[in-house]
Amino acid sequence: MNTTGQNMSEKEKNRQIRKEAIVSVILYAAFFIWWYFTGYGIAEKGTTETYTYVFGLPMWFFLSCVVGYALFVAATIIVVKCFFKNFELGPERGEEPDATDAAQAAETAPETATKQAAELKQAATTAAELKQAAGTAQAAAATDDAKPFVKGGEQND
Repeated sequence: MNTTGQNMSEKEKNRQIRKEAIVSVILYAAFFIWWYFTGYGIAEKGTTETYTYVFGLPMWFFLSCVVGYALFVAATIIVVKCFFKNFELGPERGEEPDATDAAQAAETAPETATKQAAELKQAATTAAELKQAAGTAQAAAATDDAKPFVKGGEQND
């Protein structure tokens, strides 16, 4: 199948994306079930002395990890060839909205940059004012520490 979706509407594209996602999840679930039952199902039925070995590996491991991997790589290739379509995710090339959006972005870029520069200048001014206020508060705290404690108009040493 694997046809190109040249003239697909947004609705058709979304339907195809959902279909591909569902097929992918089903394929992964099938792989997990294969791996789990061949790995844990076969392994529980024996001990290391009673295992059947293939290429020096226990049968449960060989089926779970080696055969399962090869089987599902082949299944993935088949699924991609049969169910997936090649199409652009964005709007079709040459459509007017893309050119209009690009032109509008180009027109508003200087305004946006000027606005951002003004916001940064305001933030820098605010930061400078806060730094000055912090310095003043620190100086006031230092002079308060230097004054002796006075109670009732008398000086206590």
